[in-house]
Formats: sequence, C-alpha cells, structure tokens
Amino acid sequence: MNKDDLKARLILSLRQQGIRDMRVLEAIEKTPRELFVADAFKDQAWDDTALPIESGQTISQPYIVAYMTEQLDVQPNMRVLEIGTGSGYQAAVLSRLARRVYTMERHRNLLNKARERFEKLGLNNIVARTADGEKGWPEAAPFDRIIVTAAAASIPKALLAQLAEGGIMIIPVNETPMYQRLVKVTRTPEGFEREKLLPVRFVPLMTGVARAQ
Repeated sequence: MNKDDLKARLILSLRQQGIRDMRVLEAIEKTPRELFVADAFKDQAWDDTALPIESGQTISQPYIVAYMTEQLDVQPNMRVLEIGTGSGYQAAVLSRLARRVYTMERHRNLLNKARERFEKLGLNNIVARTADGEKGWPEAAPFDRIIVTAAAASIPKALLAQLAEGGIMIIPVNETPMYQRLVKVTRTPEGFEREKLLPVRFVPLMTGVARAQ
C-alpha cells in the first residue's frame, strides 16, 4: 500500500473504533506520523500501534492519541499544556486544534528532535521546554486543557492548580502497580470532577529532568 492508502486505512479504523470528531480525525490525517517515528519503524508509521522511540519512551498508538484528544474537546481559542513531549506527535496533532500548545519533556534530546520536527512542519504555535512535568508551567497558567502522556501515581496538585475553571485534564493514573486508567478531570466552580475512562499502558511519569544523554 502507498502512504495515502495506509493513512486512509488508519482513519477508517479510528472511525470504526468510535472516534467521531472530524476535527480530530483531520488533524491526525494531516500530521505525518512517519516524521515522528524511528527510521527502523517507518514502514509501521501508519499502523494503529505504539512504537518505541529514544530514551526508553514510546510514540502512542494513534487510537489512544485520537481518543485522548477527542476527550479533551480542544477548541480553536484554547491554550493547551502537554506533559511528556516525547517524539512531538501528540503536540503536533493538538497544534492543529488549539491556539497555542505548551509542551514539556524531561529528556532534552527528545525535546530537541521534537522542536526540529515542529519547525519542519511550520507548527509555530507550539512552545516547548525541558522541565519537570509534575510542576507544570506556572508562569503560563491557567490552561484551558492539560494532557499528560505518562502514568502518574496520583494526579499532581500543581497541574490541578494550573487548570482553568471549566478546563479539562486527561491523565493516565495507576490503579495498581500493573494497571493504569485514563482519568478525565473537569474543574468546576465547586472543585474537580473525575471520570474514569479507558484502561491504558503508558511509561511512568518521572520527577525531575533526565541527565544529558
């Protein structure tokens, strides 16, 4: 199959799995996933599967990217914080939906490569930095949406504090040492509402900044 056929097959698969937001599907269709995967896996770039990247991290399965993005309900005027840039793929998808995306990564080598991809694609509404994701980005807060792409033992209080009223956060949370679940947090005038979503498997959310590699 050529690239267009592979892309069409993936979009059809996402629709069959329940992804309905056409803006999300279009953002995924327009984001060249082959640019975000390692050379050894480029032939699998449009498969609906997670793939390994550098520093022991992964690029998420397209269905999970689409599902989390759809649950975020990102609107064009919104500012989004992403914890865990990784390859930059999720941030690139979000950048097609939001006014501005702030993305944080603890591995400097990953962030540098992600920045190069953003520049190559002309995604000028992404701001990226190397930092401890658990602390968020307080000087740019509050955020309309927050997405975390690593599993936390519990939801970091700093991220809750940086979520705007009416804002939504999607985060994988450990339920047992071997089991994680996506949690959707909505900030209301009275506090925070939590809704459990899909079981998932993500790399753990680590504190601090990784040593240079």
